[in-house]
Amino acid sequence: MPWYFYLALKQLFPTGRRFPFFTAISVLSVALGVALLIVVLGVMGGFGFQIRRMMVDTEGEIQIKARGLISDYHSIVKKVEAVPGVAGATPYASGILMVQYQNKPAFPQMRGLDMGSVERVVSLGKFVRIGSLDALDDDSVILSAGLSDALGAPLGSTLEIYTPLMLARKDVEVILPRSVKVVGVLEVGQQQLDSSTVYCTLRLAQDLYGLVRDVHGVNVRIAPGANEDEVVPRINAVLPRGVQAFSWRDSFADFLWVLQLEKNMMMFVLLFVVLVAAFLTMSLLLVLVLKKTREIGLLGALGASRREIAICFCLQGVLIGVVGTGLGVVVGKTLLYFRNDLVRALTHLTGGQELLARFYQFSDLPEHLEPRDIAVIVIAALVLSTLAGVIPAAIAARLKPVEALRSE
Repeated sequence: MPWYFYLALKQLFPTGRRFPFFTAISVLSVALGVALLIVVLGVMGGFGFQIRRMMVDTEGEIQIKARGLISDYHSIVKKVEAVPGVAGATPYASGILMVQYQNKPAFPQMRGLDMGSVERVVSLGKFVRIGSLDALDDDSVILSAGLSDALGAPLGSTLEIYTPLMLARKDVEVILPRSVKVVGVLEVGQQQLDSSTVYCTLRLAQDLYGLVRDVHGVNVRIAPGANEDEVVPRINAVLPRGVQAFSWRDSFADFLWVLQLEKNMMMFVLLFVVLVAAFLTMSLLLVLVLKKTREIGLLGALGASRREIAICFCLQGVLIGVVGTGLGVVVGKTLLYFRNDLVRALTHLTGGQELLARFYQFSDLPEHLEPRDIAVIVIAALVLSTLAGVIPAAIAARLKPVEALRSE
């Protein structure tokens, strides 16, 4: 082991003594900055990951849309399902309705499902909390959990559905509200979807919106191992003019861009915490250089080169960065592991459980930390800690042995 590495190690972690205050402050400052970065980016990544998963679980990986309505969707579904890499396709209709139960109105998002093919694309059956998806027919609906609670409509109750066609019709024909039965309550786990959505059959949705035999779009599920970016061009090759397939990334590009921007901004802002820790390390190393001026002069008198003296003090910044980063990763991952317990304890004390679900859209705090994020955090912390030791190392290397030995 080179003498300068051994000396740097002993100055930070001397044998037979208490853990030095200088080393503890430097390591803890780096560790806290790294832990904070890991926790925040893990939670931010969890929100993005959960939203992406919800999109795919409820919409499929690929959406087929047109500028207007899609006619002859049966032939489109057959052509799409014959494309290599496609596991299934299902048409859908969507829109806004007014529903009423015991004079209590609501304006949920309607989702019309083709019961013959929906399970090949969207596994909604696993999200049904009460009732069954198989019980859904043209005279019944399934409500999201939040909508059911808001209306107070239990399983088996009868709702009245008011269609927008009531406002669009200008002739003498009167359209009466449609009475339907609640045969299930569905809970996906994402507050926005669970708060106000009504699921019905495709035929009922077509009747309510006057679509006749048209649909608003087709959702596509790709086969395991297939890449949606490769499957989309194949699907577009068999679609008629005016109809186009989009991957879920393209369909929700604006929303995903905002999520990524928020995550990048949080990383940029929180890197300043690590930067402050690096400045603290640099300040403490400068104090150490001034404190050990005579020792530095003695090293020079014994034949140590300026380069070796500089490396000795620069290595101290590197060691502080390595130990602090490792400790920060462990603390950050531990906090992420117990995140929901910590949040429940905090919200229990403040009484904010419902507000957490309402504003952050999830009942549990999600977590997803990509290896790339950890790599960026670790590299940034090590680079900043190394740079923190450069200036003290340069000052120590410039000291002349004779002047340093005369220092009081």
